[in-house]
Amino acid sequence: MQLIECVPNFSEGNDLQVIGQITREIESVEGVRLLNVDPGKATNRTVVTMVGEPEAVIEAAFRAIRKAGELIDMSKHKGEHPRMGATDVCPLIPIAGISMEETAAYAQKLAKRVGEELQLPVYLYEDAQPDKSRSNLSVIRAGEYEGFSKKILLPEWKPDFGPAAFDAKRGATVIGARDFLVAYNVNLNTTSTRRANAIAFDIREAGRVKRVNGKVVNDENGKPVNIPGSLKSVKAIGWFIEEYGIAQISINLTNINITPVHIAFDEVCKKADARGIRVTGSELVGLIPLKAMTDAGRYFLRKQQRSTGVSEKELIKIAVKSMGLDELGPFKPEERIIEYMLANKADSKLINMTLADFADETASESPAPGGGSISAYIGSLGISLATMVANLSSHKKGWDERWEEFSNWAEKGEVLKNKLTRLVDADTHAFNRILLAFAMPKSNDDEKLWRNRAIQDATRFAIDIPFTVMQTAYESMEVIRAMAETGNPNSVSDAGVGALCARSAVMGAFMNVRINTTDYDDKEFVKEIIAKGKAIEDKAMALETEILSIVNAKIGA
Repeated sequence: MQLIECVPNFSEGNDLQVIGQITREIESVEGVRLLNVDPGKATNRTVVTMVGEPEAVIEAAFRAIRKAGELIDMSKHKGEHPRMGATDVCPLIPIAGISMEETAAYAQKLAKRVGEELQLPVYLYEDAQPDKSRSNLSVIRAGEYEGFSKKILLPEWKPDFGPAAFDAKRGATVIGARDFLVAYNVNLNTTSTRRANAIAFDIREAGRVKRVNGKVVNDENGKPVNIPGSLKSVKAIGWFIEEYGIAQISINLTNINITPVHIAFDEVCKKADARGIRVTGSELVGLIPLKAMTDAGRYFLRKQQRSTGVSEKELIKIAVKSMGLDELGPFKPEERIIEYMLANKADSKLINMTLADFADETASESPAPGGGSISAYIGSLGISLATMVANLSSHKKGWDERWEEFSNWAEKGEVLKNKLTRLVDADTHAFNRILLAFAMPKSNDDEKLWRNRAIQDATRFAIDIPFTVMQTAYESMEVIRAMAETGNPNSVSDAGVGALCARSAVMGAFMNVRINTTDYDDKEFVKEIIAKGKAIEDKAMALETEILSIVNAKIGA
């Protein structure tokens, strides 16, 4: 499936009825999911995030742009954020199964329709704009709404689509395609916009014009000399937010692989401190990828020389507290992290149960979860114990110089734990796929053929899942053995229990592999997978014996 994200910015942040009418247009389109609506009072601007298949998304965007033009009067608009239209900007972002080139083509298709059907001036930007001299959003928007009545008449600023005439009510719209952008504001303990801007100029890639004694310094060609800022792929300005009574640095991180959010935060802290100003916190506008948050959590833990091999939930908590993302309001990961917004809860039904509910579900008359899911769960518990030993060891008094060694083991353990945990539900899904295949109609030869293919495909999936459990549980024994050998001696018995769990996970999963192969037609594959499974089982049993020997020697008689 191709998925794109669309993040239109509407020039209304106070009237919730207007905002609601616009977002209802988005929700009226089947196949589009409205992920986030983020109104700002001081900016008088609302950032909306939606995701879906391309055709559905551009239909939803068109309806929203049309409605915003009906409801918002730009001649009366006031706000802190630069703007030029009722729908100020409407970017499309590739998320899954689609290239930037394809996404840009959809942006051009949307822009053409908006220009022609709504008779609205439209400019393309970023990857959707063939003319790179006018692809930068800030260049297109320069002069803002107030200066647009003259700008639009200049030949070089003729819109890409729609009439070359000033629309006093709706303004103009910029539509484009770009990489994932994180909109991020850093809060300061000052009310001075000028000082906030000075910090913004310090960090933004574009930097500032060089001045000596207040005069602009020109080069040999008479052009102003520019002093670059300290961060690449960063746009920033300073402003005062009346709603909060503070100045902020408003930042667009245009490539978080080059400048992640935590690096931007720390750099603002440094530049602010140099100017006698304190950073008090920060806020996200819209959504952020999960990796950006977990990377931030690891970054701040490393600065403390603490283990980074902790849960995803803990990493997010550290990131939120370190950057003060909850200063101006609660930070709810389920509403701010894009992967959490897109997650299908049905895919993680079992692992989201309480221990008691999981046990009750297993004990019920339903055949799933069965031995495969339980094997995966036992394996996840085994590596969890080893990860615990690693984390305890990294914080052990007198072992400070070894924190990174154990942190690396804990990180590896976390990865394996998360994989095995996901396999708990995956094994039950595999069983359900077989049931669905057997329930397919078989009244004629064609139906029988499709039914048999579906059964074979589902059976192969039901073999692959427990085999993956075997491989992962066996891989976890490397971490378990290391913790038995070198970890905190007070926790060596935990490593021993981890080994017992891992061995049981391997053996239990292998039973599921074997029973599911009995119904699989490809006997050559069956022979090969059984041989591989037996080899893993033998190695796991031998490694368990080795680990238990280490553990028992340390425990004593």
